Amino acid sequence: MMDCLFCKILAGEIPAQRLYEDDRVIAFRDINPQAPFHALIIPRKHISTLNDVQAEDAELVGHMLRTAATLASEYGFAQEGYRTVFNCNPHGGQTVYHIHLHLLGGKPLGWPPYQDTLKVAVE
Repeated sequence: MMDCLFCKILAGEIPAQRLYEDDRVIAFRDINPQAPFHALIIPRKHISTLNDVQAEDAELVGHMLRTAATLASEYGFAQEGYRTVFNCNPHGGQTVYHIHLHLLGGKPLGWPPYQDTLKVAVE
């Protein structure tokens, strides 16, 4: 995808602080970190949203999660805990339409993550 930000990062057209890469994924630091450690793990294969993940992509998505666990261990916060997040489409908070897994750690993370925007509808 020619206009995809993450495809441009994969191609080396846009710089990123890469933390890990293999033949299926790369991981790099988020430019707007929401925790002391905030990385994005993206597949080399362009998949726009989680809704577009096919059965044959299951191993790739699993590899993204295993990569997150490996990075959490390597950066020293696996035992204390961390959060992984996939956002999907506008209401899910997705802003770049190339699936990506957020890995956040290095501090206690509250729940719900957006407490000030949480509204419960009572009918």
